[in-house]
Amino acid sequence: MNLIFAVIVGGLAGWMAGKLTKGEGYGVFFNVLLGIVGGFVGGYLFKWLDISTANDFVGSLVTALIGSIVLLFIAKMAK
Repeated sequence: MNLIFAVIVGGLAGWMAGKLTKGEGYGVFFNVLLGIVGGFVGGYLFKWLDISTANDFVGSLVTALIGSIVLLFIAKMAK
């Protein structure tokens, strides 16, 4: 069940990150995939910075959204 939740939240975060970073999106499928990976990156980044978020939908969404935006920024710099 947690994996399904992570995929849904990550997908939503990737889609939102693509909309927030206008012109930096790579299409819906890649943005959703980026959001799923961004959830893990955001979780690691928040843990490293010692920032805690709520363990609910909104906290997970914010974490994944920030991770997705960071990954979109890195992908843009690599391109």
